[in-house]
Amino acid sequence: MKEKVEMALTKIRPMLQADGGDVELIDVDENGVVKVRLQGACAGCPMSQMTIKNGIEKLLKEKIPEVTSVESV
Repeated sequence: MKEKVEMALTKIRPMLQADGGDVELIDVDENGVVKVRLQGACAGCPMSQMTIKNGIEKLLKEKIPEVTSVESV
């Protein structure tokens, strides 16, 4: 499933990179919890949790039904 998540993240990266940020996949556990680290401008952004939940998590759940949540580490 980690490969599927990485492929889906390639769809999100251009939007984050346009704002000077990026996302790094850290891990996907057996319960479908995806752990990511925001980088660059996104790392310190006050809207980062919203980006994770309303952007990254929403897209990953649509593309990969096994994903249960996305957490920032």
